[in-house]
Amino acid sequence: MAAFRPAAERERLADAALFARGIGGAESNVACALAAAGHRAAWVSRVGADAFGDHLVAAIAAYGVDVSAVQRDPARPTGVYFRTAGERSVGLPAPPPAAGGTPPSEAPSEAPSEAPSEVLSEAVSEALSEVLYYRAGSAASAMSPALVRRATAWSGRVLHLTGITAALSAGCLALLRALTEHRPGRPFVSFDVNYRVALWRSAPDGPAVLASLARRSDLVFVGEDEAEAAWGLHGPAAIRAALPEPRILVVKQGAAGATAYVRADAEGRSAGPPTAPYSTAPPAAPTPYADAVVPVPAPSVDVVAPVGAGDAFAAGFLSGILRGLGIEQCLRHGHLMAAAALTVPGDLAAPPRREHADRLAALAPAAWGRLRLGPGWTEPAAAPAAEPTTEPAAEPAPVPGEPAPAPRTESGGPRRTAAAPASAKERTP
Repeated sequence: MAAFRPAAERERLADAALFARGIGGAESNVACALAAAGHRAAWVSRVGADAFGDHLVAAIAAYGVDVSAVQRDPARPTGVYFRTAGERSVGLPAPPPAAGGTPPSEAPSEAPSEAPSEVLSEAVSEALSEVLYYRAGSAASAMSPALVRRATAWSGRVLHLTGITAALSAGCLALLRALTEHRPGRPFVSFDVNYRVALWRSAPDGPAVLASLARRSDLVFVGEDEAEAAWGLHGPAAIRAALPEPRILVVKQGAAGATAYVRADAEGRSAGPPTAPYSTAPPAAPTPYADAVVPVPAPSVDVVAPVGAGDAFAAGFLSGILRGLGIEQCLRHGHLMAAAALTVPGDLAAPPRREHADRLAALAPAAWGRLRLGPGWTEPAAAPAAEPTTEPAAEPAPVPGEPAPAPRTESGGPRRTAAAPASAKERTP
């Protein structure tokens, strides 16, 4: 979508006369962040044959993302949305969870064929953001298995999807079900739950739909607050118990950081993506092998705008997966990418250079715990030398990955906020 936010800080949408234009969309945010971090990324979607579509395709391509599979729809417009700089709300009333607090195993019905109205507004409080979506009947909402070829979407090593797309229409939901189907040739599927109450307002089975898609995926990202709002689940262990199928489950815990559950095989090796597309089959039953549980705290961050951090966190974690890093390092890179997004006003931020992020991710646990990041921290010349690693980090066995390519030029993740001067950069006291 084309994204607009008030040009003046702390201005309500009702009072804004001028807006700054950007780009928005969970999947495209992840693709842009990965490309900016030096990975090969492609974005598969549909936009209108209009000026906003021109802007989106050009802006996303400028990050180094392959947009050759993006379709232009002459009959439907490009979606747009307006927001302020606050944080989106997910803690709104949701349908009652199934017995025992676990999400239902099957979605009883489809998502609505179109969004229920032309304007979808997320309920907010004074501390949260105003978010207005105008995307009912948009080009993206018309995606379906008939319009998006499986071979195109499955052409990479990792396919990243989100629950936002599933909510846009019955065709979009059918597409996600087709792409997460267990059959030969399926790549490693990453799924960000991204529960948005407003999008599921007319579909009370939305939480069940999201749980079903999560169970079909290899890697799942979900916020602790999302799981509580959607499924009535409390705490990472309860979420893992309700979603045992994904090979890797990452629970984002806000100020506390994030916890990854990694299913191991019979030899105790962590399960990660192979170096090529593989044939996969749905698990017949929850794995009998114990999870490796990897909690990683978030660094302190002087937040400028808490928008886009969730997508950035997913991109940082996926970058680590693609590079073959251990799970603890993947989580740290997720935190660092989220911190880059949190310290700029827009949805997208230039990530730190790979060597700079690697240096911070390699800090000893005590130094990592003291790390504090503020606006400008991604500029390595402005950052003081970090403390050397004095002890090895305990991680699961690294997952296979690709060699690190040369870096290209160029929706919230876990974080801790603390008051600090706006000019604060990186500090390792």
